[in-house]
Amino acid sequence: MSAELTEKQFKKISLLIYQLCGINLKDGKQALVRARLMKRLRALKIQSFTEYIGYIESQSGKQELSFMVDVMTTNKTSFFREPEHFTYLCENILPKMNHRRMRFWTAACSSGEESFSLTMLLREHIADSALRDIKVLATDISMKMLEKARHAIYSEEEVRDIPPLFLQKYFTKIRQETTSFYKVRDSVRALVRIGWLNLMDPWPMKGPFNVIFCRNVMIYFDRPTQQRLIHRFWELLEPGGYLFVGHSEGLSAVSHKFNYVRPAVYRK
Repeated sequence: MSAELTEKQFKKISLLIYQLCGINLKDGKQALVRARLMKRLRALKIQSFTEYIGYIESQSGKQELSFMVDVMTTNKTSFFREPEHFTYLCENILPKMNHRRMRFWTAACSSGEESFSLTMLLREHIADSALRDIKVLATDISMKMLEKARHAIYSEEEVRDIPPLFLQKYFTKIRQETTSFYKVRDSVRALVRIGWLNLMDPWPMKGPFNVIFCRNVMIYFDRPTQQRLIHRFWELLEPGGYLFVGHSEGLSAVSHKFNYVRPAVYRK
């Protein structure tokens, strides 16, 4: 099947995605949008983008909007990605946290690797973690990625960046025919609360959070959307709380109240 995506259709879909989840699909992304949405056309046995747009605008096609956003979001992630952040967390933040109640939020958790990386470190570096009220909130807009995070089962390739000691301590090896998989153990999963969240919607959680990770997400938003998001993170952090963004992001393009700590790390 070969369906053409016209400029007018691209702009219509781009506007809809922007309104739904804040992703700003710039000019030049037309081929990418077409390639990703072709998966949905094939799944629905729809022959053209004219028919697809008609479907998502109809009452019966409302549930398709979440599938459309799903294929349009980039879900690149890995365990201990951008390791400098985790090193800084362990050396400079966790040793000073003597709260009984500790709250962390991974605001675009994808398939769970970031959240479980954080939780393993909390288990390692907070001696009496079992006696404290510690929770990691893991949210994402992709239902498909959240389903994987809930299962918490990863391939050998996906766990390659995990230190061998952590792999032995916090994962259970599962053999399926000739392939090995690794499942995150309950001692780690018990601290994580996984939930669907569109960052553009009202947020149900009240906070305050000690640390928020929102890494490699804001690059997909335009400046006004980034501005609003940073302000909302500020409001939800405790005084002295930390915000981690991706190393390719930074906050230099938006006005904010945060204190710069080091590249991609800010403090309220």
